[in-house]
Amino acid sequence: MPDDRSAATLLREVGLLADGPAMWGKPVRHSGPGVYLVELPAPAPALSVDLAVVGRWIERVPELRLDGKRPGGKELQARLGSFWLPSQPVLFIGGTSGSVSARINALAKTPPGDRKPAGSGLWLHLLRNAGDLRVWWAATDAPEEYEDALMDAFAAGVPASERAALHDASVVLPWAVWRSPSGARKATGISNMLLPEVKAPAPPPVTRIVTLPTAEADGARDEAKRGRRPAPGRGEGRIASAAAYAAQGSPRRVVEPVYVSPEGLGRLQAEHASLVAQRPDVVKRIATAREHGDLKENAEYHAAREEQGFLEGRINALEAKLKVAVVSAPTERGAKVELGSRVKVEVDGEVEELRVVGAAEANIREGRVSSVSPVGAALMGRRVGDHVEIITPGGRIGYLVLEID
Repeated sequence: MPDDRSAATLLREVGLLADGPAMWGKPVRHSGPGVYLVELPAPAPALSVDLAVVGRWIERVPELRLDGKRPGGKELQARLGSFWLPSQPVLFIGGTSGSVSARINALAKTPPGDRKPAGSGLWLHLLRNAGDLRVWWAATDAPEEYEDALMDAFAAGVPASERAALHDASVVLPWAVWRSPSGARKATGISNMLLPEVKAPAPPPVTRIVTLPTAEADGARDEAKRGRRPAPGRGEGRIASAAAYAAQGSPRRVVEPVYVSPEGLGRLQAEHASLVAQRPDVVKRIATAREHGDLKENAEYHAAREEQGFLEGRINALEAKLKVAVVSAPTERGAKVELGSRVKVEVDGEVEELRVVGAAEANIREGRVSSVSPVGAALMGRRVGDHVEIITPGGRIGYLVLEID
C-alpha cells in the first residue's frame, strides 16, 4: 500500500488524468462533467472543527438530532471526530454530469444546514482549517462510475487499525462523505442535518362565480348526514369554489397493511435474507469488472451495476412489505374460507387445491390466489358444499367447495 494517499494519486489509480489543484472556494477550470476530490495539504492526526460554526449549524436546524436527541456542540464534535481518518488527506469525493466548476462553487457557497444549492459538502464548512483545503478534478463522461471507483480506491488505502476505530467500521468513506454512489450510508447517528426542503407555494386556484340558492351558499347543506366531503361545482351538496373545497383539507394518506399467512411471512423473510447475502458477491463482481478497462465502455461493469440496481430494488421492496406485514391465519380452521385457508374445489369436474392469501404472496402457478382476485374474493366466507360462479371474459365458471383446511 503506497504511503501517498493524495487526491492526485487516487485519480491516477483509477486511470484518470488529475488536474489542479485549486484552493477551496476559488474557481475551478473545468466546466464539463467529471469527478472531483477535496483534500488537506497533508494528513492531520485529529479532527479540528470550529465550535462556533457547529453551534450556528445547530441553531439553524431545529430538527437536528444526535442519536435521537438534541445535541450540544461538543457532543456533535465528538461524533464527527469518531469518523476521522488520520492517515487520509482526502476528505470528500464527488462527481457530476454537469459542470465540475459550478458544482464545486455550489458546495463552497452553501451554508451549513442549507439543502441547496449543494448541502452535501456541509462537514467541510465545519473545519477550522477549511481555508487550507484544495480541490483536484478529472474530466470524464462516466462520472458516476469513476466516483464509485474512487470510493473503493480510497477505502482500500485505509489501514485496518483506523478502520476498526471508526464509529461505523462497516462503511468506509472519506470523512465528509455520508453516502456512497451505490447507496451505502455511514451510520453517523446524526439525523436531519439539513433544513427541510421548501416547496414553492402552489398557484392560486382558478375559480368561477356560481349562483346558488341561499340554502346552498358556501356549502351550507348538511353534509354530515351524507358521510362525505362536499365537492366543488354545481348541484346539491356542492360548494361554490375550488378554494373553499381545498380549505376543508385533504384526507391523510394511510399506509395499507400487507396481509400475509405465517408461511408467506417466512417466504418473504427467506427471500430477503437470500438477497442480502448476495450483496458481497455483486460488489466483488463490480470491483473485478473495474479492472478490465475504461468504465464507460466496460459492458461487464455496467451489467454488474445493473444487477446491483435490481438486487437493491427488490430488497427495498421486500423491506417495505415486511415493515407493514400483518400475519393472518384462519380463526376457525375448516369452518369457512378465510385468509390463509387451503381450499379444495371442483371445477369442471376436476379437483383443484387453492390457498387464499394476501396480494403480497399470491402466485397462481403455485396455487396461491389473492383474496382480492375474482376467484379469491368469491371463495372468501364460503363453507363446504357452497357453490359459487365467477364471470370471466370466456363465460361463467362454477366452483364447488369440497374441503377447507
